Formats: sequence, C-alpha cells, structure tokens
Amino acid sequence: MEKTPHTFTHIRRPAVAGMFYPDNPLVLQQTVDGFLAAATPPPLPAVRAVIVPHAGYPYSGPVAAFSYRAVAERPAPPARIYLLGPAHRVWFQGVAVGDYDGLATPLGVVPVDVAAVKQLLERDPWFQPLSQAHHDEHCLEVQLPFLQRVCPGVPIVPLLFGDVNPEVVARVLDAVLEPDDLLVVSSDLSHYHTYSDAARRDKSFINAVLQGDVVAVAHGEACGQTPILAVMPLAARRGWQAHLLDYRNSGDTAGDHRQVVGYAAIAYAESG
Repeated sequence: MEKTPHTFTHIRRPAVAGMFYPDNPLVLQQTVDGFLAAATPPPLPAVRAVIVPHAGYPYSGPVAAFSYRAVAERPAPPARIYLLGPAHRVWFQGVAVGDYDGLATPLGVVPVDVAAVKQLLERDPWFQPLSQAHHDEHCLEVQLPFLQRVCPGVPIVPLLFGDVNPEVVARVLDAVLEPDDLLVVSSDLSHYHTYSDAARRDKSFINAVLQGDVVAVAHGEACGQTPILAVMPLAARRGWQAHLLDYRNSGDTAGDHRQVVGYAAIAYAESG
C-alpha cells in the first residue's frame, strides 16, 4: 500500500458531545464520576487491556465504568493508551491512525502520543493517517471523558479499524507495546435482537473471549470484533487472562426489551 503524507498540527473537536454524553463540563464530570463510584469490579493484578462499550452514556456508561474502575486501580497509571475501535462511518483498508496533536472533550484536551503514532505509520503500511475516518466517529470519543477522569494527562494513540487482518495488527502492536502501556478496545456486542436472544448471543461471545477462542469470536456478533480479535492473540502471547467485569444490555439500562444492544466490560490482567 502507498504511504500517505501526514502532519501533526491540529486538535480533533468533539463530534458527539451533547448527544452521546453531556456537553456541560460539570455535568459530564459528575456523570462519569457517578458511574465510576457505582462500579464494583473484583480486585485484579495489573490490568493491561480492557474491552468497553461505546453507546450513549445512559445506555452503556454504567457498564463501561467497570472497566475504567479496574484501570483506575492499577498500581500506577499507564505510560500511554492505545485506543482501538471500529470505524462506523467511513470505509477504508487498514487502520486509520488519528494524526492529531490532541483530542478535545468538554473536560479539556487529551494529548496524542505523536511519537507513538509516527512509529506505527513508519512501521507498517496498513497503518494510515486518515483523519477523515475519525472526524465524525463516536466509538473512541466516548471513551475520552472516562480516561480523563481515571488517567488524566496520559497520552492516547487513536486507532480506528477498517478492513484489515487483525493478526497483522496484533503483530505490530506486539512489537511496539511497552510494559506500562494500556490497550482500550471500544466495542458493543449484539445489536437489535430481543432481550433473551441478545443475552444468549452475548453470553456465547463473551465466553469465547474469556476462553481465547478466536474462531468463535470471529463468528460472533460485535461491532468491535476486529479490534477484539487483534488483542486476543496479543493477550495469549503475553499471558494476560481475560476477566468478565460486567454484562448488561440496553434493556437493563434503558428499559426497552424489544430491540436491545449488548454491552460488556472485560479486563485482561497479568496472571498470578
């Protein structure tokens, strides 16, 4: 693939503030802090990666908070955070790396680790500086206020997945990931099934993730399936153990059981 010229000279502005989450800074901070206070994940060894949902906060915020509370209880904050999610609005091949200096929310600007971004772009041609994929995308943006509350000031490496082999991405991440880095995978589970059907589908998918069954995950239903499939072999090679922290669907959080979306909080922690 031909490389695209890139620069790092701008801040990404929020696209879904006031829709997916509050645009008032005080209300947003209180909302996120309330979710975190209510989350009760079990004690874990050092958390190295988490899977979190990315719907509007009234729907998935309580579930996402379980993963972020586990991150907050790490012995030390991460050095940088690789933020992975599926592109919903733009089709492309490879991984769209956000070529920004920072990512803005109503709580301020999250710094982008420009050096880590450049390293990925120079290392493999499947990683491309495609800002247009990030411009209107919500799946990474909704994670930022949580990260600003639990990991303030920690730089982000924003990665949106298009049409790409997850094993290729896993190999690249395995080569660049440092001991104090954190991976955050943004993914909802099944979409628009009845409550009972969604629970059955999601339980099967979650069990496959917990068991490290890549084939079953590849045949399951999740909008962040490819990013999850990129993290799974990486976790297996490094001996990280997957733990289910919370599962609910929009029928639990919003009340309508006719067509629901599934949400899971899963943490990968060092074994022992």
